[in-house]
Amino acid sequence: MIYAICNFLLPLSESFSFCRLVNYISFRAIMSALTAVILIFLFSRHFILFIHRRSFLEQIRETGVHSAFDKSGTPTMGGVLIIGAVLVSMAIWGNWRSPFMLCSVTGMVWFGLLGLWDDVSKVRLRSGDRGLSERSKLFLQGVFSLVFAWICVGPYAPLGSALATKVCVPFYKYPLADIGPWLYGLFIFLFVIFVSNAVNITDGLDGLAITPSIFVVAVLGIFAYVEGNRIYSSYLYYPFLRGAGELTIFGAAFVGAGLGFLWYNAYPAQIFMGDTGSLAIGGTMAVMSVLLKQELLFPLLGALFIAEAISSQVQDKIGVKWIGRRIFFRAPLHHNLQHKGLAETKVVIRLWIVAGILALISLATLKLR
Repeated sequence: MIYAICNFLLPLSESFSFCRLVNYISFRAIMSALTAVILIFLFSRHFILFIHRRSFLEQIRETGVHSAFDKSGTPTMGGVLIIGAVLVSMAIWGNWRSPFMLCSVTGMVWFGLLGLWDDVSKVRLRSGDRGLSERSKLFLQGVFSLVFAWICVGPYAPLGSALATKVCVPFYKYPLADIGPWLYGLFIFLFVIFVSNAVNITDGLDGLAITPSIFVVAVLGIFAYVEGNRIYSSYLYYPFLRGAGELTIFGAAFVGAGLGFLWYNAYPAQIFMGDTGSLAIGGTMAVMSVLLKQELLFPLLGALFIAEAISSQVQDKIGVKWIGRRIFFRAPLHHNLQHKGLAETKVVIRLWIVAGILALISLATLKLR
């Protein structure tokens, strides 16, 4: 809104010369982050009270970790706050003509609505183990992933036909190979589904998922700034993606919303993000990674989420269903650490540190090419 208004006013008179500020990605990114965090602070308490009155409270799953039962009755669906703050911030500061931003916002909203449906179902059925079936979730995730994959490799690819199906890897200056639309489309399809579910699995302790998510989106926002700038992208041997700078503004809005949400989600949490938040965050990170050609950076940048997802799937699919016994004491990873005697706050902070280190290493790949 402000972006469009300022660009409309700018050529009318020299009196509106200050409107040039909106054409600086850095200025709009800072303002979008501030807008999002202020919105969270303004509306969180009212939202928490509303959720409490409506009895939309957390339904605890049976994990074997007894401290988890203390969280029963905490308001959930806090992801609505994050999504709402990002949407309002982008409505004010974003350029809605950018296909990069449209894809990212659509992904966040689609997965957020899917998570909201799941959260409401769990509350109505009064069980954290029920809600939407796994098959229904995967189907609805697959619908978006399929359409998004088609867009990315089709004639309307935001990256352009020359780059659309090429694979880029960290620490190497040039695209590694062109694997064609079918194979690359399949890769995007599986990648988006995996990442969205990985964040959902990680969200099990107070503040655990949101801080690593902030690290990941912040790093992707920096990559977007580099790849959307012709000078920086040329200097660092990255493909120049015209318009990708809008993802910096989108990422900044998410970082602001995440920091504001952490104020209320830190131990002891006043509200949980629920599947509404975790699926939306996972979808956001997956879409941004694909649009920036950083899918193969995610195993490093998002290694914490991958470790959580793999430990859960190995325990459930291989251990319990195939072998007939547990491979780990508990799964996913954070519950296994709790089982070994670490306090919840120590588990969370140590995993934050790990995520921060991974983010720094991932930033180093900007230059180490």
